[in-house]
Amino acid sequence: MNTNSIPPITEDDIANYLANTPDFFERHASLLAAVQLTSPHGHRAVSLQERQAEMLREKIKGLELKAAEMIRNGHENTTIADKLQLWTRALLLTREPVDLPVVAVREIANQFMVPQVAIKVWGVAPAFEDQLFAQGASDDVKAFASSLTRPYCGANPGLEAAGWLDDPSSAASLALIPLRAGISPQAFGMLVLASADPQRFASDMGTDFLERIGEITSAALSRLRPE
Repeated sequence: MNTNSIPPITEDDIANYLANTPDFFERHASLLAAVQLTSPHGHRAVSLQERQAEMLREKIKGLELKAAEMIRNGHENTTIADKLQLWTRALLLTREPVDLPVVAVREIANQFMVPQVAIKVWGVAPAFEDQLFAQGASDDVKAFASSLTRPYCGANPGLEAAGWLDDPSSAASLALIPLRAGISPQAFGMLVLASADPQRFASDMGTDFLERIGEITSAALSRLRPE
């Protein structure tokens, strides 16, 4: 018999054999105590049972960290939901339509700790045309607002809308939220959120929450539009 033609036994062969022979260690129980592995803690030699216990502890620790993160995220989401409810409630309790832009801006700043907030609305009913919130938006910024399919988040490159803020020079990051009536592609206003923190409204952040803010603001401010 030519032994050279027999392929060598590989680690995979051994692993497959052990996986498919669960009673192997029952027949050779002494091996479990004899096998020594290197511990990742101090590089000392430990028994197979001790190494398995270490791996189990590490797995439990990882699960505990994930559970703690889930709880923390849950608390944060509850806090955001509570603030959103308070902001929405303030809009609903505003009787006079002319007061809505001021309330929307003030409550966003207070509830969500946004340093600077501004808003402009165009195409309003004649009774509101002389209001400050209905003035100062050029055709270019109106077209820009209509072109946004979702809020713009990122740096402040000197956009016109940043000029609506009290202190445009301190706005390192912006969120520009278009306001629309229903599914209309044309925007009738824009909400501007700004922060001195360049990461507060980073370009890679999710915009789902900002979109909800835009939808609620749009619904509230639709009372300013001609009937």
